[in-house]
Amino acid sequence: MVKPLQGVKVLDLSKVLAGPLCAQYLGEMGADIIKVEPVGTGDETRGWPPFRAPGLGAVFLSANRNKRSIAVDLKTDQGRAIVHRLAETADVAIESFSTGVAERLGIDAPTLQALNPRLIHCSISGFGRTGPMRDAPGYDVILQAFCGVMALTGDAAGGHIRSPISPIDQMTGTHALSGILALLYQRELTGQGGTVNVSLYDTAMGLLGYNLQTFWEKGVQPAKCGSSHESLCPYQAFEAADGPIMLGVANDNLWRKFCAAAGLHEIVDHPDFRSNADRVRNRARTLAHVQAALAHGTVGHWHETFSQAGIPCSPINSLEQLLAHPHTAASGIVMEYEHPKGGALKAIGQPVRFDGKPPEPGLPPPDLGQHTDAVLAEIGFSGSEITALRASRAIG
Repeated sequence: MVKPLQGVKVLDLSKVLAGPLCAQYLGEMGADIIKVEPVGTGDETRGWPPFRAPGLGAVFLSANRNKRSIAVDLKTDQGRAIVHRLAETADVAIESFSTGVAERLGIDAPTLQALNPRLIHCSISGFGRTGPMRDAPGYDVILQAFCGVMALTGDAAGGHIRSPISPIDQMTGTHALSGILALLYQRELTGQGGTVNVSLYDTAMGLLGYNLQTFWEKGVQPAKCGSSHESLCPYQAFEAADGPIMLGVANDNLWRKFCAAAGLHEIVDHPDFRSNADRVRNRARTLAHVQAALAHGTVGHWHETFSQAGIPCSPINSLEQLLAHPHTAASGIVMEYEHPKGGALKAIGQPVRFDGKPPEPGLPPPDLGQHTDAVLAEIGFSGSEITALRASRAIG
């Protein structure tokens, strides 16, 4: 099958998660991804445990399939010359260095686009490239704290909680992907490249869109609401007889279905509970009625009962339970592949289906510098030149 981005060449100069994930998605769409890593250390997530093998940390494995790795010292003239030669024929370059570093290394947009006006340059940062915070380092958890996400997360009586799925990093990578795809399309019309700038700060602000809209309306800091939603009720986890179950009664039609299934006939049309606004206003009483009803049945009973009635609900699964569920196997989202050093591995594919086909694993995550010689040969370096570059430590 011809993939959508077949023939597109990408320089992945990024590290950690947002940039590498964006590049991996481009690779899964068929682009040729050349991952440019520092000599000796490589992407820092290679060293984040747990490890499948040396240099193959779990986070690295999750975001670096379908790439070829070259190890280049960008602090040397020879190293910069290599990247410049690669940029001359590349379609996309992605970098995620601190503000000002790309310019010092000669991989900023003006420098690379002077060599190749058709190049699309994507810059990923913590707080953006302008403004008083432009020089501040940015990691997902820092932006969760700075942008108020952490102040919304968890229970009112609990401590400060980090969302463990790194949503800001992952969504920043997705925004970078959408920007790059848009400019690839625009380039077909104009013949010219362009720049994409994304930041963890902008991503966090985007994710807070409806929370901030609510704040502007009410003018007060929302209380932490655990598994619930301040605008919906009942819409949270409840304790069944043998464990927790998540319930999502998101409108009044579902409320009527829920009351019928749970035996709450006496309150379904009560003026204190008839509409969602009524239930939100009388939240404590609504929750008390719902909890009392659910305590008399098991999670399995309620899940089956509510599912048959079309009421959104779910057991609160562990990762093991998720992976064992028949729907996970049927979805094809979990891929299996072989790594030369890591052996049999599993991975989550890109959550996009083209023509109904499930994702394929493609190339395994590379070892550091695994493809240096091959990539340099492709752009005209001779064997003796490659040997000399390695002797000078410009490449690894």
